[in-house]
Amino acid sequence: MITRRMGHAGPQVSAIGLGCMGMSDFYEGRDENEAIATLHHALDCGLNLLDTADMYGPYTNETLIGRAIRGRRADAFIATKFGILRGADPTQRGTDGRPEHVRASVEGSLQRLGVDYLDLYYLHRVDPDVPIEDTVGAMADLVRQGKVRLLGLSEASAETLARAHAVHPISALQSEYSLWTRDPETNGTLAICRELGVTFVPYSPLGRGFLTGTFASRDDLAEGDYRLSTPRFQQGNFERNLRLVEGVRELARAREVTPAQLALAWVLAQGDNIVPIPGTKRRRYLDENLEALTLTLSPAELARLDELFQRNSVAGQRYPSAVMGMLER
Repeated sequence: MITRRMGHAGPQVSAIGLGCMGMSDFYEGRDENEAIATLHHALDCGLNLLDTADMYGPYTNETLIGRAIRGRRADAFIATKFGILRGADPTQRGTDGRPEHVRASVEGSLQRLGVDYLDLYYLHRVDPDVPIEDTVGAMADLVRQGKVRLLGLSEASAETLARAHAVHPISALQSEYSLWTRDPETNGTLAICRELGVTFVPYSPLGRGFLTGTFASRDDLAEGDYRLSTPRFQQGNFERNLRLVEGVRELARAREVTPAQLALAWVLAQGDNIVPIPGTKRRRYLDENLEALTLTLSPAELARLDELFQRNSVAGQRYPSAVMGMLER
């Protein structure tokens, strides 16, 4: 397994991780037995970075991973998150970064995962009502207590990351990044990660599956799939974005690889401090994703992808408006 370092002086992890959210939440077609088999297969292949959060389910995804890694704790690098509060409406969410919530949340995650410590603990979203210094200060206490090894933030701004890093070293910043979400290139987060020695962990590096080239219409998504409620999958936006993906398909055909492998190879090529976590629920897609590690894109191919996916090329926001306000705080 090709590896990359987690944080400035942290351990080596697999250069591609596994986003586990879809095994328990948001996407349809879930199969718990296949999910467990996929997690076991990942560990067998040397993929050790498993990414979850307490809000996936909520709570059930951590329990699932706990079952899968039982007896194999040493093989897994477990990253989980806290700080998002969910209600009945999946488009409405809150945040809680209070120190007391930090302390309560880690105990719940440790119990559900069945472990004594977490390898990486993220603040899932920044709470605007709590100074980041207070939240990270409480997270740093968990490191001193041996409950957490490394700290991370998710969807934080460059300024917030710098403030947090001054309290305690931040090893990872997780934010959405892919061909069709290139905000980290212009909002300063990629640059400050390089400056501070923070590993950048892109989630949704395949554009929530859109960049795999498997969708021809909205009808290809099952009823109840969360993506149908997001702007980029809305009628009109969907068709415009589909034309962009055709360019990825053409390049992939020329290289005799899949569009997913091409899109992942592009993310990996953006820096050796980048560790994407594509999500999948099935072993065959896991194997497909791992093959991207062997794919090197030429300067001409990288330039063509840059030409296709300029900042304003993609139609629609990343999330519904109510959720967009939680990003880059």
